[in-house]
Amino acid sequence: MRKILFFVKEITFLKQNASKWEGYETMLEKKAQNKPAKVADMFIELTDDYSYAKTNYEGSKTAKYLNSLTARVHQLVYRNKKENSRRIFLFWKSEVPTLFGKYHHLLLLSFLIFSGGAILGAISQLTDDSFARLMLSDDYVNETIERIKRGDPLGIYGEMPNWFMYFYITTNNIYVSFYIFAMGALFSLGNTWLLLKEGIRLGAFFGMFYQYNVFDKALKVVWIHGSLEISAIIIAGCAGYILGNSFMFPGTFKRTESFKRGAKDGIKVLIGLIPVFMCAGFLESFVTRYTNMPLWASLSIIIGSMGFIFWYFILLPFLLKRKNNAG
Repeated sequence: MRKILFFVKEITFLKQNASKWEGYETMLEKKAQNKPAKVADMFIELTDDYSYAKTNYEGSKTAKYLNSLTARVHQLVYRNKKENSRRIFLFWKSEVPTLFGKYHHLLLLSFLIFSGGAILGAISQLTDDSFARLMLSDDYVNETIERIKRGDPLGIYGEMPNWFMYFYITTNNIYVSFYIFAMGALFSLGNTWLLLKEGIRLGAFFGMFYQYNVFDKALKVVWIHGSLEISAIIIAGCAGYILGNSFMFPGTFKRTESFKRGAKDGIKVLIGLIPVFMCAGFLESFVTRYTNMPLWASLSIIIGSMGFIFWYFILLPFLLKRKNNAG
């Protein structure tokens, strides 16, 4: 009975991965030079699959086949060894967006959770004008009200030395993103709570500005850096879901092996976000402080930032995925 059970599991493993392995064989048989990043990803996938097959179906035809296929890819990796100097460039050019092609559904989930929190926060503030004090602290609200009375509601952005502000904001945002990611290990509940909380804080913030009739100015100024910063927090939440779901839904892999894969992919996402946080920190420290800049200048930065996020994390992964499937 036990042998039959193992045989059934092996058949399931084959069905789930056969088309992927056939695709790899087709790539190996082509005479055209394969891109180093694609070869590296292929090698990692096959190594993981072979390790799983060797552990669970040692001596089977599946394990032998994967051993042979992995060896062929290894030769290709060795042949492309001189390309390693371009590894960092290729990481941001293709590896990160290609990775996102697998996780758009989790990115959408993260966006919806954060947006739901923002709507909830705005409604709560409009219903109870003391709600912002609960989410943002009394001191912050009192100082903001004083600035509104002085006619400079967002003057806080110009009160700190720009280079110190840049270092503080950038490191803090990177810390927050890694914290959200790590909390995903709590069965994807930890990062869900943090996304919801950050969304509620943002909603309460804008709700308060709406109540004081400076909502339009808050939108124009805050989203100069917020377009990148908020997007990056949502993407960090996606990384948390990658981590948590890898443990809860291991598929054909052992739970620990699946968790390792999720951690690896999630960390790649976070590393890919570091330049985004650096740009957001620069905008907040050196540009947002000019709260009276022309509307066209503000909109140009906001639209450009949102356009980049949409292109790099949504459109480009889709195009690369379609290209890889076609190839």
